[in-house]
Amino acid sequence: MSAMSITDETFEAARLGDRDAVVRLLERVQPDIRRYARASCRTSADSEDAAQQALWLLSRHVGNIRALAALSSWLFRVVRRECLRLARRIGLMDGFDEAAFEARLAERPEAELRLDLAAAFEALPPLYREVALMRDLREMTIDDIAAELGLSRQAVKARLHRARLLLRDYLKG
Repeated sequence: MSAMSITDETFEAARLGDRDAVVRLLERVQPDIRRYARASCRTSADSEDAAQQALWLLSRHVGNIRALAALSSWLFRVVRRECLRLARRIGLMDGFDEAAFEARLAERPEAELRLDLAAAFEALPPLYREVALMRDLREMTIDDIAAELGLSRQAVKARLHRARLLLRDYLKG
């Protein structure tokens, strides 16, 4: 995706919630997202679904993307994760081999693992990142997280589960 086709003004206006700017942003990134999805997904139906998911998430979370330079990588990660999720759903990819994953992690230097883990947390959408950090780093209980965020226990557990799946997918990739 060429960030050059998106002006800083359009991006910043979209980040601040200007609906017209969000529409312009979506129109400009759509061809690149669709092209990337066609190259990344196993079927054309999956590529359409992945592209739509990425565009929908962008429309909802553009305010959380800190800089125009981060937009491309954020969108491509969303498309890639969605393609992987769709492929796993219909059995086109092998299941997650936890033992092999653990063995790969054990071979890597600790500093590299920390950087990868920090990048994985940073890649999470904010609503999942917040819950995962509260639970895994601050070691808060589900009830404490629910009380602090004003959510039900079920909502916290669902977000935490989704966050861990996204973290795992990021670290596998």
